[in-house]
Amino acid sequence: MLVLLPPSEGKASSGRGAPLKPESLSLPGLAEARAAVLDELVELCAADEEKAREVLGLSEGLRGEVAKNTELRTAGARPAGEIYTGVLYDALALATLDAAARKRAGSSLLVFSGLWGAVRVTDRIPSYRCSMGVKLPGLGALGGHWRTAMADVLPEAAGDGLVLDLRSAAYASAWKPKGELAARTATVRVLHAPTRKVVSHFNKATKGRIVRSLLESGAEPGSPAALAEALRDLGYVVEEGGKAGALDVLVDEIH
Repeated sequence: MLVLLPPSEGKASSGRGAPLKPESLSLPGLAEARAAVLDELVELCAADEEKAREVLGLSEGLRGEVAKNTELRTAGARPAGEIYTGVLYDALALATLDAAARKRAGSSLLVFSGLWGAVRVTDRIPSYRCSMGVKLPGLGALGGHWRTAMADVLPEAAGDGLVLDLRSAAYASAWKPKGELAARTATVRVLHAPTRKVVSHFNKATKGRIVRSLLESGAEPGSPAALAEALRDLGYVVEEGGKAGALDVLVDEIH
C-alpha cells in the first residue's frame, strides 16, 4: 500500500543536522526536476526578497521564510516526518509509533511537495517554504513541472498494491493515477455525520488517525473495497461514495 500525503504549510526548524544530500532522496527519477526547482528557488530568494515574497504568496509576517530558502543547501536536514507539522501530522504522531509501524511508515508514506516533488518520511530534508501552487518565473506552475517527471516514477513506486490518496487538490494536480492504477486508488472524505459536511480541521486530524491506525494494524488492503472493510474493522464508520474508489468516513465529534 502506498499512501499519498500533502505536506504542511508550517514546518519544524531544520535543526543542526548534516545538510541536504539530494542524491540520498528516495525516487531518484525525480532528481533532475528537484534540482531545477531548488536552483531557481534559491536564486530567486537570494536575489530579490520582495519579488520572492510575492511569488511565494507570503505575508509580511512570513518574510523570514524567504531567507530560510536561501540556505537550503547548507541548512541542517532532518527526516521529512519530523519537518512536516500541522493537524494531520500531529494526529499521525510518527515518533510515537512502535518499531514495526515506523518501518511500515517509511516504506508506505509518500509526502508530496512543491520543492521536492515527493519524499518518503525517512528522507532527510531542510525546512523550506514552497507550495505546489507556486508559479516560478522560469519553470512556471509547479504542478505542471512535476507532472512530467512523475509520470513514470510514481507508477513504479505504487507497484501493484493499493494507493490511498489523501492529498489536497493542489498536490493532486502534480500526479493523477491512470488506467489500471486508478482502479486501485482510494480517496477518503471525512464527514461530520450529523451534518454530512466536510470541516477542514477534523478532516485532516481524522485522516492522520486513519493512517496511524492502518500502520499500527499492519493492514494491507489491495483494493478500495478491502480498505473500506479494513477501516470498519478498525472501528471507523465507512460508506462507499458515488465515484469509484471514493470512501466517506463518518465522524460524530469534531475534534
